Amino acid sequence: MLQKERRTSATMLVMWVREIFIHVLYSRALTSVLWGMIADRYGRKPVIIFGTVSVVIFNTLFGLSTTFWMAISTRFLLGSLCGILGPMRAYASEVCRKEYQALGMSIISTSWGIGLVIGPALGGFLAQPAEKFPNIFSPHSLFGRFPYLLPCLLISIFSAGVFFVCCLLPETIHNHKGNDEGCNDSDAHGATAFEPHSSQKSLLKNWPLISSIIAYCVFQLHDMAYAEIFSLWAVSPRKNGGLSFSTADVGEVLAFSGFGLLLFQLFIYPVVERKFGPVMVSRIGAVLTILLLSSYPFISLLRGLTLMLLINCASILKNVLSVAITTGLFLLQNRSVTQKQRGAANGISMSAMSLFKAIGPAAGGSLFSWAQKRQNACFLPGNEMVFFLLNVIEVIGLFLTFKPFLALPDDNIS
Repeated sequence: MLQKERRTSATMLVMWVREIFIHVLYSRALTSVLWGMIADRYGRKPVIIFGTVSVVIFNTLFGLSTTFWMAISTRFLLGSLCGILGPMRAYASEVCRKEYQALGMSIISTSWGIGLVIGPALGGFLAQPAEKFPNIFSPHSLFGRFPYLLPCLLISIFSAGVFFVCCLLPETIHNHKGNDEGCNDSDAHGATAFEPHSSQKSLLKNWPLISSIIAYCVFQLHDMAYAEIFSLWAVSPRKNGGLSFSTADVGEVLAFSGFGLLLFQLFIYPVVERKFGPVMVSRIGAVLTILLLSSYPFISLLRGLTLMLLINCASILKNVLSVAITTGLFLLQNRSVTQKQRGAANGISMSAMSLFKAIGPAAGGSLFSWAQKRQNACFLPGNEMVFFLLNVIEVIGLFLTFKPFLALPDDNIS
């Protein structure tokens, strides 16, 4: 009975976390374009600094939440006021010369990916400290009364340190006038001769930008659905085609894959991108992802050390391929616009991506639940159908990287 109650509580917690996550994505979808336009008008640095301050304030308030709706509200405000990712992507493309832009974008993508791995792991380890570490934290202490304050507080302290570092950053929005090599635009004249009446409408008519954003959103939908499905598949019983992992086993696999992602993005991706170009890297990544996911149902037949080694390698490869695909599309998006539009362009990308990411977990969970009910089907039973449909989404994304859909920027990179 006690175990059943714990399982029910854990299920409710997962549902609440998913609900909060979706509200954060919706808030980003509503405000990302606005923050991008502000970054274009007033500079990248003010938006980045304001975003870090928002994290310090509202992340701490989230840890102090005593009701579900307070948690929703604080996370919604955090998502709305922290429009940092779009301007950071614009900043990375502007602070680097063209030959180093792939490395700059790799660092942004890697930081984002590792944060998605380390953040949940840190939260899971430090949440409810009075129950996990009763010798250190009393049930009547501050962290006993607010069981999720400790991880939030540590993240806020880290963000405060980031705030002071951001104060030292140079502004990039005015640094490229007259410098053809340092600017990512087709030439410096393109930035200085930008017509004042050009507005958001011109961005929506910029097909190289819009086509790369659409392809990016499809791949993001795939990645979010995969992330949801992978955890469910890993912890599901073997009789249903799963791996019978514990949540700790899943956390170890994700943490290990984050480390592999860091090494690839810093040392390998820039070299590969220079040789093949961002579009070809995205295509190769999509093809390899399809082949990899096709092997997952067979991985579940393994046992012991062989299973752990192979699933860790597969997880690393999947994350590496996902970030390689999206990094290439980031580069296309930033090369498709002038500097004065780059913040708004990244804001549009973030808004569209947030909507697709909000759909991904719900769609992935529903797909997995449906597949569990057809274990004895003649065609693609159980989890085979799950990974087949994930591959269908990846194939759609792959097709969107070809002409006539995907249009390249004026410099005709490939």
